[in-house]
Amino acid sequence: MLSLHLATLVAFAVAAPSLETRQSTQLITVNPAQKYQTIDGFGFSAAFQRANLIVNLAEPKQSEVLNLLYNTTSGAGFSILRNGIGSSVDSRNDWMNTILPTCPSSPSGTFNYKWDGKDSGQLWLSQKGVEFGVKQFYANAWSAPGCMKTNGNDANGGTLCGVSGASCASGDWKQAYANYLVKYIQLYIQSGVPITHVGFLNEPDYTASYASMLSSGTQAADFIKVLRPTLDRNNLTSVGINCCEGTGWNVANQHASQIASAGALGSVYAITSHEYSSRINGPLNTRARAWQTEYSDLNGGWSTAWYSNGGAGDGFTWANTVFNGMVNSNLSAYIFWEGIQDRATNNNNNEKLILIDGQNYYVSKRLWAFAQFRIVRPEAVRVAASLSGNQIKSGAFVNKDGSIAVVAINSGTGTQTVGVKLDGGVSLTGKKIRAWYTDNSKDMGEVQVTVSSDGSTASVSVPGRAMVSFLVEG
Repeated sequence: MLSLHLATLVAFAVAAPSLETRQSTQLITVNPAQKYQTIDGFGFSAAFQRANLIVNLAEPKQSEVLNLLYNTTSGAGFSILRNGIGSSVDSRNDWMNTILPTCPSSPSGTFNYKWDGKDSGQLWLSQKGVEFGVKQFYANAWSAPGCMKTNGNDANGGTLCGVSGASCASGDWKQAYANYLVKYIQLYIQSGVPITHVGFLNEPDYTASYASMLSSGTQAADFIKVLRPTLDRNNLTSVGINCCEGTGWNVANQHASQIASAGALGSVYAITSHEYSSRINGPLNTRARAWQTEYSDLNGGWSTAWYSNGGAGDGFTWANTVFNGMVNSNLSAYIFWEGIQDRATNNNNNEKLILIDGQNYYVSKRLWAFAQFRIVRPEAVRVAASLSGNQIKSGAFVNKDGSIAVVAINSGTGTQTVGVKLDGGVSLTGKKIRAWYTDNSKDMGEVQVTVSSDGSTASVSVPGRAMVSFLVEG
């Protein structure tokens, strides 16, 4: 009897999977009827002459880098490019040139604009974006030209002459600055690049030794009331005004409140923020759209890791950062700081997605964290996604073409089976379903999708600390 009992136990042990190998499906249920914010997209900047790094690459590497940034099937598929509108009279260091190198002595003087047709490589990079199908170009000024400011310099702070609390002996320069921005937009349009959004401030709560201009939300509202009708008079009604690029989320909330109190919020397309002085911690208190337009790890040494003890530059960290903004905080857009940067003249840190070193380039996993969101296209709408398990974060979006994009992050260290189903028992049978994941070993590696026999669920196996994206078409 004893030997028979032991044999039965051995047979059971062989036949039954161990607790360690059993996996329950972490089920994400998508409810397209419950809608949230509209998505504008994801992007990067190449300001401060960084675009020239790609211009100067020889083929085939130039095309390879462009594909990494813009391609929607093999790269990150970015859909927004943030360009810097220059205000400096020369290009020392990495400064951005103004199109008004010589200023008149008063706002009523003659404005002689100078355009080199390059804009520090940004025009070329924008034109390449157009070739890839990019339709959103955000022109953002760090400062007005120095002649228009209280300190007479485009650097070191100062305020635009004419806004509340900033009078200047030379006069009120608000209209002149609005005309300046319109001229820049027109130059790009004439070169085949449709500027879709314009910003006139960058971190106006911070004084920098380079181009910078101080402003409160109330002062910004004074200028918005001039800029909006100036755009409209010049047949630029489709160009949205973004404001105000605060150093952090708390500052952006303050800007939103002050602009609303001043009666200018209706003329604002998006309230914009960075994440340096305070991180995103929930939706902005505004009826305008919300964009996160600049953030990166400025301190950590250059890293290409996906997960390395949760470092600030890790791809996995960035997957969670972007997810928090888009899913938990109702962002319509998330823009990384620099798409490219070189090793020789800039800090060898993680403020770029791609490091260019002479004629060589190196790709960080941060780029592949953004690539996981490339299935979420402009004009998508975020919808409800509920989860039955734990250690999985999930978000869902319905694209303009009707396809459903689901992003999920496995925060656990072990492999998880992640499934997607549609609310109301909608069958997935006959639909085209694809999935990709990124971890330490894969960059948007396609993974096999299994559809249940009843057609209710599509599932994949996701490694620990990985991000996976599903696209349901048809």
